[in-house]
Amino acid sequence: MPKTRDALMYSVYFAPRGAVRMTEMGKLLAQRHLSPFDRLIGIVGEAGSGKSMLVKGMFPGLEMTNDDNGVNIRPLPLLSAGEGGFFSPHTYHVDLRFESAFTQMSELADAVMRALNMGKRVVVEHFEMLEPFIPVKAELLIGVGEEIIVTRPTIFGPEAKEIAGIVFQSIKYRKMAHTAEDLVERMLWNRYKENFQHGDVRHGFLLEFDQRPEVDISAVEEYVRSKIAQSLPVSYVDEEHIKIGDNIHHCTGPRMHVRFTNEIEGFSMSPEIVHDPLSGRYLLVGLVGGASWDDFRHLNRIGKAK
Repeated sequence: MPKTRDALMYSVYFAPRGAVRMTEMGKLLAQRHLSPFDRLIGIVGEAGSGKSMLVKGMFPGLEMTNDDNGVNIRPLPLLSAGEGGFFSPHTYHVDLRFESAFTQMSELADAVMRALNMGKRVVVEHFEMLEPFIPVKAELLIGVGEEIIVTRPTIFGPEAKEIAGIVFQSIKYRKMAHTAEDLVERMLWNRYKENFQHGDVRHGFLLEFDQRPEVDISAVEEYVRSKIAQSLPVSYVDEEHIKIGDNIHHCTGPRMHVRFTNEIEGFSMSPEIVHDPLSGRYLLVGLVGGASWDDFRHLNRIGKAK
């Protein structure tokens, strides 16, 4: 009986900026797109974009061969796939960018194919590095940039390098938006720290309130622009905090920021609080990259230029 193929061309989601939200997104993607019969899963995206958190959400309990704290499993389990007999893992993980510093790409490609031929599943980060060395496509290919792109490649494409080109270009907007969002939070923190949730808009961010906040938007915008002009360093502290200049700030996505605040381009705030009649919430909206407020209803329109 011939194997059927999912009719999915591609799906696009906003890439969350916090670790918990990214893990939940991974869980959602697994529910919507992952088949029990998928064996080769390709993940594409820059270091720090949240690929590993996405994988953890998609495959709870998977032994990750790398983590953000620099702990790496040696030797790489994939290289000895199947040697444990009945007790060998079903699913293997490999970070190609890291492993290519220690093992020839041809050897890694052989190990991936050997595992696949044994009926194992392999989850490959930086899949665009591997694709030219193997004769098969990823059955599920996911790119992580400002947005998360999910596709099922065929012989007609898309290729991993195409997805990489898109997400590598767009990740800068996610970094700018996240850092600008944290600067806005700093000004509102003492009064509203427990009273808003985070949301997404293309080239920007949302702070969502159940009640209309008493916020001087022009003052918030001026504050953020002054911090941008100061070119303050932005650095990782731990998994729940970053440092902006000399100030420690709570953040659950501490690796997704620009290096200095002056790398935030074209920042602006919504001229007024936006009410969403669907959710009943009040939205404080910030944009980066010079996005226009001419018609905020079209910020997320399909086919909008990057």
